Amino acid sequence: MEPVRLGVIGCGVIGTAAHLPDATRSPLLEVVAVADLIEEKVRRAAEKFEVPARYLSGDALLEDERVEAVVLAMPTGVRTPVALRALAKGKHVLIEKPIAMSVAQVDGLIGARGDRVAGCCSPRFRLTPSAAAARECVASGLLGELRVVRARAVLGAREAPTAPPPPWRESHALNGGGILVNWGCYDLDYLMGITGWQLKPEVVMAQTWPVAPHQAARVAPGSDADAHYFALIRCEGGTVISFERAEFAAAANDEAWQILGTNAGLRLRLLPGKGKEILLDEARAQEGVVSRPLWQGDDDGTPINQALLEDFARAIREGRQPETSLERARVMQQITDAIYQSAATGRAVELR
Repeated sequence: MEPVRLGVIGCGVIGTAAHLPDATRSPLLEVVAVADLIEEKVRRAAEKFEVPARYLSGDALLEDERVEAVVLAMPTGVRTPVALRALAKGKHVLIEKPIAMSVAQVDGLIGARGDRVAGCCSPRFRLTPSAAAARECVASGLLGELRVVRARAVLGAREAPTAPPPPWRESHALNGGGILVNWGCYDLDYLMGITGWQLKPEVVMAQTWPVAPHQAARVAPGSDADAHYFALIRCEGGTVISFERAEFAAAANDEAWQILGTNAGLRLRLLPGKGKEILLDEARAQEGVVSRPLWQGDDDGTPINQALLEDFARAIREGRQPETSLERARVMQQITDAIYQSAATGRAVELR
């Protein structure tokens, strides 16, 4: 297929460590322009990745008629207006995670999309052979009716950083939240995608906690968002999502992703790697639970971000939406908004 002519707006960490190198190495993409508000960042990125055009604003890049599609690699708080202007200019748009600051913003993006391709970067960890095997297992009906879908990743505090933490990382104003939007969207996308996006959330009950005072050096001064959250989400038909993540916790690392049905369950691992296993636990009438590997192997083929970008490029050329469309991202944003609302009010939140 003809490579998609791509512009990258945002030459910070994710732009230069993931999007630019992965797009440059892919035969499906041609990076023709980069933009950032900081001139030195633009210069370094353009020189390192041999990008022909450089701009000091996203709006200037959007005027470049060579650019067919853009990746928005900036903090959440400033992305949605740029995305809307990109769609108005006829560009296809891939938006970093989380998709936006609120469901209302996602609705605005959906309304502005028209016939363009637009999606979110949250399916990175789902674009792996192991996740595909898990998805096929769920689709086969082997698990029976789904009862519990669980994501738990509690990560203990490491040594205090030697450099100042980024101000956006745990900030509602700059990033829409804390660990929930930084990593929880990966957990949700992973499990929602593996279960075929069949789960329809109805009610959310949740609590969030900020970083503990004695761990404050791990976040920027004034950080006001969550370093730990726990949520129970009841879905249509009675399936429950149990959803927890923490960073800088006073705990040993504890990570588990699991899908439990009436007949069997899957034990999963989000992060790709070598020697990975997905385990199937089958409850048999006479023998009880029998466990066996459903999938074994390596997830270290095409880098996950390159797979994400190539799905976006194929979606453009095939006239479809990408793996995590705006509609799918809206479901996750709806859950995110409800978690923060429930934590603030101490009450369950009904989703409509």
